[in-house]
Amino acid sequence: PPGGRPPAGGPGGPRRPGGPGPERRPGEEPTDLLPPVYQTTPREPELLTHREDEVELEPFYDDEYDEELTEEEARAVRRKKVWRRVRRATYVAFGLMLLAPVVAFAIAYQVVEVPIPEEVAAGQDKAITILYANGDELAKIAPDGANRTMVKYEDIPETIKRAVFAAEDPTFETNPGFDMTAIARAAWYQVTDRESGGSGLTQQYVKKATDQDDGTLSRKFNEMVTSYKMSQQQDKPAILTAYLNTVYFGRSAYGIKTAAKEYFGVEDLNQVTPSQAALLAGMIQNPSNSEIATYRADRWEYVMNQMLKYNWIDQEYRQTQQVPVPVDRSGQSGLSGPRLHIRQQVLEEMAKVGWDLDKAQRTGVTVHTTIDPVTQQAAEDSVREVMEGQPTDVLKSSLTAIDPHTGGVKAYYAGADGAGLDYARGTLQEAGSSFKPFDLVAALQAGKGLGTTYDGRSPKTFNNVGDRPITIRNASDPRNECGEQCSIRKAMEKSLNTVFYEMVLEIGTQPVAEAAHQAGIPREVVIGDQKKKLLVNENGGAPNAGIALGGGEAQVRPFDMASAYATFAARGVYHEPFFISKITNSEGKAVHQHIDKSGPAFDPDPIKSQDIADNVTEALRPVLTYSKIPCAGRECAGKTGTHELPDDAGQNSKAWMVGYTPSLSAAVWMGRNEGNKPLQDAQGRPIFGGGLPGQIWKKFMDKALAGTPPEPLPKAKPLGQYKEPVKTPSNPPTTTTDKKKEDEDRDRKPTTSQQEPTTTTQPPTTSRTGRPCTGLVCPTTPTSTDENAPDPGVGNGAPPPTG
Repeated sequence: PPGGRPPAGGPGGPRRPGGPGPERRPGEEPTDLLPPVYQTTPREPELLTHREDEVELEPFYDDEYDEELTEEEARAVRRKKVWRRVRRATYVAFGLMLLAPVVAFAIAYQVVEVPIPEEVAAGQDKAITILYANGDELAKIAPDGANRTMVKYEDIPETIKRAVFAAEDPTFETNPGFDMTAIARAAWYQVTDRESGGSGLTQQYVKKATDQDDGTLSRKFNEMVTSYKMSQQQDKPAILTAYLNTVYFGRSAYGIKTAAKEYFGVEDLNQVTPSQAALLAGMIQNPSNSEIATYRADRWEYVMNQMLKYNWIDQEYRQTQQVPVPVDRSGQSGLSGPRLHIRQQVLEEMAKVGWDLDKAQRTGVTVHTTIDPVTQQAAEDSVREVMEGQPTDVLKSSLTAIDPHTGGVKAYYAGADGAGLDYARGTLQEAGSSFKPFDLVAALQAGKGLGTTYDGRSPKTFNNVGDRPITIRNASDPRNECGEQCSIRKAMEKSLNTVFYEMVLEIGTQPVAEAAHQAGIPREVVIGDQKKKLLVNENGGAPNAGIALGGGEAQVRPFDMASAYATFAARGVYHEPFFISKITNSEGKAVHQHIDKSGPAFDPDPIKSQDIADNVTEALRPVLTYSKIPCAGRECAGKTGTHELPDDAGQNSKAWMVGYTPSLSAAVWMGRNEGNKPLQDAQGRPIFGGGLPGQIWKKFMDKALAGTPPEPLPKAKPLGQYKEPVKTPSNPPTTTTDKKKEDEDRDRKPTTSQQEPTTTTQPPTTSRTGRPCTGLVCPTTPTSTDENAPDPGVGNGAPPPTG
């Protein structure tokens, strides 16, 4: 029967009765009558159980099972097998993912060591030496080791503790050494291009104590493990005390006790007010900006609001407090006056390249700058001599000089008060007509040339701007001598607004903004602690037509104008400006080396970029002669600029002079220390670009370049329509003035347009520079004249004294 023992038999098996087959042996039972399936060749006896198992399992073998399935069913079975293996591998991987961090954390916990505050403090008092380009010492920053008094927990008042919690880690007293919410928030801020720290107080202490601040995951992991271990081994008061004894507050102050003295002259921490504590705590985030007044104010506001949020101060106290003013520490680094601004710029650049003051003082480094002592002295002397007798308490100025060949800053004067506002990199100002060279770059890129002509008559009405006509007037050429066929070259010399306005309307405002960026105007800058995008409208799009005349969105930093004009001087090659050439450690080994980031600015083809820059230089050559501020004994090129007061077309609010030789580019800016108010000299006369700023620029260039061989400006390769066409008689002027008035105006300085006129329901009412008039009708008599002409305060057109 099925499953039973098969009968024995020789080859061929037993035969049926009467049939052929092998002979039976004596005693052997017949098998002839068995079914054929059992008529098998005799084999060795098998155990019944073995045979039964074999029969039972045989149908489940995969190969036999597959043979019985259709092709489609077999594929389905194989897919199930694959997914079964994938699931098993996933379970294993997931298990390892859960287990591996636990194992790694456990191992790291045994390996890491918790920093000892006294040992950390001992390594924080190394000096930083800052050198001029020639190797002379510019300044030395050395913490006063005698002030490093380690305070005890009971010596720290509650006002300071709460201020630090509010600024850095509100959950410090309850978290396990790190705040996962803060870490997640910091990660989200990074994804959305915002700045935020994700480290609590314990993590910050570990990071500074171990001198590890790179952005790797391994560093962050070790930091978290060490923070957790420290929280397990020490209580919160001990951790807070270690932190406040070693954290850096700026002003070369490590530890809360030293910081209180450096900022407020306080020896006893119990004398620190909640408001002062808020300022001190606010400096922890970015101590390199401790000398920037706007940054201090912003951080103080934040910490005070946080303290109010957590009920650590009341509303009445918050409303009655103002930003505390730190004590004056001028001269502590060997610097005073305007050179303190150099120190601040050097410190900011150190932080940018990964060597903030905290790290530098723990290492002890020497910083080699690009500042040339002779050129710096020339800048300071020129400003002082020209501004002698002027109301310098109201009038503010800046001067930046850059080497066009490298981008190195050779002189930096950002204001007479080095502890005050930085007027070179800390403010945005309308550039006036000093922005017109960027109009020209865009025109050259569009295929136009210096001989291309436009209608240079004034006033001129444009109907294709906005939803109403706009009238633009020139600030010079009252007789309309340039006429209907006025070349770009002549329009640049006389700074004719109508030509540049029409030209920019034709080529578009975005190409002009792009040309300025290519030259060296950044796309984004940081003013205080806020990022600002430049040369865009309020929605981030193309600027309005006011950019043609340096108004509206044409807001730039004076420092960047020196850099952009340096690109013209370098014949179309942009070099990123910088203050630090290298940083060396105590062994003299370079730990940072400046890498020149240069390349063709105006076209990927270096030759074409050079040709564009040379054509701009060609157009700027005659401006300085026309303005009667040429360089002494050498060729120079440049452009003046004046920004008209928004509410008074007869007054100005900013004035510029920017120019260069092949070896030096310099930008001079002048404005007021308060809002948009008339910019006037000691005699109450308006100040124009060719006036006091022009005099400062000329005096500086002559002093800085004295004794150096003259360098000729390059000859331009003609682009587009280069030669001026033969003029035909122009139409009579659209406005008339008497001869005497025109002669008087010719000796005065002009204004330029500032911004695109605001659209209203009134008839076209714009001033000669494109700004809305105060009445319904614009005045027909010019209120100011050519901004490239000499200032009325300089002998009715006579060249200014050179000293």
